[in-house]
Amino acid sequence: MDGERLVETFVELADTLVDDFDVIDFLHMLVDRCVELLDVDAAGLLLADQRGRLQLVASSNEQVRLLELFQLQNDEGPCLDAFAAGARVSHPHLADAEGRWPRFTAAATEAGFVAVDAVPMRLRREVIGALNLFRTRSGELDAGALRTATALVDVATIGLLQQRSIHHHQLLTEQLQAALNSRVTIEQAKGLVAERLKVDMDTAFAALRGYARGHNLKLSSVAHDVISGDIDTSHLLKAPGGAKQLRR
Repeated sequence: MDGERLVETFVELADTLVDDFDVIDFLHMLVDRCVELLDVDAAGLLLADQRGRLQLVASSNEQVRLLELFQLQNDEGPCLDAFAAGARVSHPHLADAEGRWPRFTAAATEAGFVAVDAVPMRLRREVIGALNLFRTRSGELDAGALRTATALVDVATIGLLQQRSIHHHQLLTEQLQAALNSRVTIEQAKGLVAERLKVDMDTAFAALRGYARGHNLKLSSVAHDVISGDIDTSHLLKAPGGAKQLRR
């Protein structure tokens, strides 16, 4: 594990006091860093909406996005259990989990994942979401990696709840709801970019995100402008930092 990168990640996760805090990019950074720093192959994050129902907010790739949506649609899986119990849920051998999550297990196995850990986003009694960590190798997640994952999730949770304490509950609720709503726009933009540039969905998302970061814009704003035609999709690959995003 890259210690310097880990420290940098903790600093970034703790820095939620900026005026133009972007929830979507913040949570995508969390899942990306989990894959980068931990011994996991993919990650997805679900966040509770205004009614307390989990919604997909961030995923490390398109494959996991679809798997997380499948989990929500079928109302079964480790993230849902971790959120409901407010405790970590682990299964080092998904092949043995058919009795617990039959549909999810089949879908995850088909996607190539054989082990999973779900960590709740929790502070004391309040649970606001859960993080799924997927692996293509069976066995328990390394204890050090698990502690790091829990610490990353805890810092991210504190950061989001800190926003609430500063801007009051209603503002954070509206902000989180807006973030969930913006996922629809982002997914539409991803599809449009993928179709026009003839690339896969992961590359399309990387192009959108690279353009947003290169121009200091919100990801949701870039997605909206791509759909409306205010941003030409061909310009996405020319954004400062865009090529770096696509090489990741």
